[in-house]
Amino acid sequence: MEWFSDLVVSINAVLWDVFLILLLCGVGIYFTILTKGIQFRKFKQSFKSTFGSITFRGKSASDQEGMTSFQSLMTSVAAQIGTGNLAGVATAMVSGGPGAVFWMWVSAILGMATIYAEATLAQRYKTTENGELVGGPAYYIRAAIKGPVGKVVAAIFAFLIIIALGFMGNMVQANSVGGAMEAAFGIPSEYIGIALALISLLVFLGGVKRIVAVAEKVVPFMAIFFTIASLIVIAVNFKNIIPAFEAIFVGAFNPDAVLGGVLGVSVQQAIRFGVARGLFTHEAGMGSTPHAHALARVKDPCEQGLVAMMGVFIDTIVLLPLTVLAILTTGVLGTADATGEFVTGIQLTQSAFAQVFGQFGYVIIAICVLFFAFATIMGWYFFGLSNIKYLFGKKAVPVYAILVSAFVGIGCALKVDLVWNLADLFNGLMVIPNILALIILGGVVVRLTKNWEDGKSNGFDIE
Repeated sequence: MEWFSDLVVSINAVLWDVFLILLLCGVGIYFTILTKGIQFRKFKQSFKSTFGSITFRGKSASDQEGMTSFQSLMTSVAAQIGTGNLAGVATAMVSGGPGAVFWMWVSAILGMATIYAEATLAQRYKTTENGELVGGPAYYIRAAIKGPVGKVVAAIFAFLIIIALGFMGNMVQANSVGGAMEAAFGIPSEYIGIALALISLLVFLGGVKRIVAVAEKVVPFMAIFFTIASLIVIAVNFKNIIPAFEAIFVGAFNPDAVLGGVLGVSVQQAIRFGVARGLFTHEAGMGSTPHAHALARVKDPCEQGLVAMMGVFIDTIVLLPLTVLAILTTGVLGTADATGEFVTGIQLTQSAFAQVFGQFGYVIIAICVLFFAFATIMGWYFFGLSNIKYLFGKKAVPVYAILVSAFVGIGCALKVDLVWNLADLFNGLMVIPNILALIILGGVVVRLTKNWEDGKSNGFDIE
């Protein structure tokens, strides 16, 4: 298994150290310029569109009618606000130093423009097949790349997202749950895996309606619970807030000046792990969340693009710093366990909360990660499900549900480094066809945005 792990690390080095960092940041800059800074110009409207008409009693989601805009956002955010906010940022800081957080924020700000384009295009090219509303990158990839080649590229993307999120990504989520529950309650991660797999299967078999119903109710409340707990930890250590921000901004450009160089990271590592974990957290450019945004009932595609932007903002700019400041203000970054290895992943976050809450801190994070990860598992299952239907039809859905549940169970017991590296690998691969289509359809995004702002078109008829 060690040779396989080394192979994955080597491939990731090629993908993430230069290529994908330039590609993701480049496309974020590209759409920021094309849309004249849509994430800045329309931020107020984005906020109002997202929170101006919140309801937890909206119409039930259905395959024929789609979802409300808020339901689509919550399904999207359910996938975004996962263990990336609890464990991913911890591994990013151990591997890339506190400066990695700065690059996570940069990727998120640029990613707001990217996800605007993704959601807008997903709305524009959604369609109805066999009486079912469908949409996502596979459909706008086919619009971007005409003929048989487009169909092949769309199929490749669909296959990659099934592997990346449905299988590998959900193993990451389960892995963090297993580690957190074992640290908090002493329950072997294997048992946690069995229980989580069975519960997941029950939800999966309930279909889209059950997934959306759970997401729109669980996501807001779990975010509030985590926010309150984090603010208590930060408040107790308020004297360290300014040094924490100094560590982030100094570490982004001079990692050796932070923590006395104990982590031994470079600027390249800070950027690499910041962007990689940033993508894993907010998912802008990955091609995942457009599956939810495509099903929203809106008057114009650009309206859902604005709502999608707020998902990235909530996830990475609002919630992620809570974990960051909890870890940095408590001083647990760079500490080692009994074997001499740096404490990382969900255990590092639990250690930070334990500095204030004692052993109960492990319990708090275990509860948070259970709900965060479970919500993400539902979201990622849904994203993969859309592509299972695209490739194989509805008959393959039960098989997919069982396989994902099995991978969730297995993920609880695997070594954390290998799981994260596999997730990085497949996340990186699925980005490529999605970004290619976005760049080709950049002109469509511009026309959609201009016509929407000028009040000339509903956006669904533009070519």
